[in-house]
Amino acid sequence: MTSLRAMNINDLFSVANVNLDHLTETYNLPFYMQYLVKWPEYFQVAENPSGRFMGYIMGKAEGLGENWHGHVTALTVAPEFRRIGLAHHLMNELEEISEKKHDGYFVDLFVRVSNTLAINMYQKFGYSIYRTVIGYYSGEEDAYDMRKALPRDVDKKSIIPLKDPVYPEDLESP
Repeated sequence: MTSLRAMNINDLFSVANVNLDHLTETYNLPFYMQYLVKWPEYFQVAENPSGRFMGYIMGKAEGLGENWHGHVTALTVAPEFRRIGLAHHLMNELEEISEKKHDGYFVDLFVRVSNTLAINMYQKFGYSIYRTVIGYYSGEEDAYDMRKALPRDVDKKSIIPLKDPVYPEDLESP
């Protein structure tokens, strides 16, 4: 049995234990703390009955007008706990917060174009590729900006794909 709960400051020391694969972005402690303080509702931890850290999700609400949305900053599940539906459950939680608490139009995330497993997983969750961001990952690897419309976006305008790629400096700032 898995339990989900809000992350607390002490959990930040356990994050590194699930950020072990080369496709997972690892941030510095002040970055995690900023998110935890500013968007605590978006920071969820999954743990097993013995208290072992299984994974986490962190995100934020950002944008203006019809660009107001939830953003998945990180979704990580420890390798031994993958393929049991945990990522889907964490994503559902973030989507629900984005819809019900923040009244967003969509949820977005960035994923390495080489990470086909994650891309396929997100597509199964209802996400589609909105655009390509050239050199998003340290200027070395492109990313897909993937999106899923929420009920507020009745016409699904937020997920109409853009034809031309963009650069990180072209991304909207909140």
